[in-house]
Amino acid sequence: MSGLTAHFLFGPKSGGAHVGHLALNSLKINRLQAVKTLMTTKLDEIRLAAKRVAASHGLEVVDVEFTGPGRERTLRVMLEKSAEGRARLKAAAAAGQESLPGKLLEGSLAVEQLSGVTHEDCAAFSRDFGILLDVEDLVPGAAYTLEASSPGLNRKLSRPEDFERFAGCLVKVLTFNPVRNNRHWQGRLMAAGSQVSEARTGAPSIVLDLAGGKRHGKGSARRTGVSKVEIALSNIEKANLVPEI
Repeated sequence: MSGLTAHFLFGPKSGGAHVGHLALNSLKINRLQAVKTLMTTKLDEIRLAAKRVAASHGLEVVDVEFTGPGRERTLRVMLEKSAEGRARLKAAAAAGQESLPGKLLEGSLAVEQLSGVTHEDCAAFSRDFGILLDVEDLVPGAAYTLEASSPGLNRKLSRPEDFERFAGCLVKVLTFNPVRNNRHWQGRLMAAGSQVSEARTGAPSIVLDLAGGKRHGKGSARRTGVSKVEIALSNIEKANLVPEI
């Protein structure tokens, strides 16, 4: 329940202080494990609920995270304008609207890298989403903090459509399994998903131009002896945009 603190009683008191302390600890651990398991199953429901609320505000959900132990738990929702809102932002940039960031107007920042989300958007979403979470009791356990924000310029890439959308941008990738004896890659995203031939990997992939970015990316090219690398989407543990401003 957002904004509230719940207190739990972990069983009756024991006659022996030491035994009672152990029993209480065991109950706390078991409860924490149960809450964690329940939270994992609830996250999909929370994500769907967030998408419903976001859509009513002309927004889209980029990612949902639930982090932190006990009363420090934080439910974090990253938001951006819907496709229609981003199209309006792109049109405003093309028209040279003065209220937009200078880096965007001069072309050194891509429109797609901006979420377009305002403080007012986040506040309105948080209010409505917090009510829905309480009414539907979607977050088990004790108190938590709800945070709504833009994904930032170093936004996380997780879905196949994310990689296709940000083709041409500089990205940093960590793989589950090494590719050419390396798990850490940085380069310009040349193509992704359906844009990449699957004949060689047998699965949807991305292609990085290792020499097409900042110094770290060129270092990857020198270190591995290749200028391009193809990575299967299923082998990507973590991927983020690299800000270029």
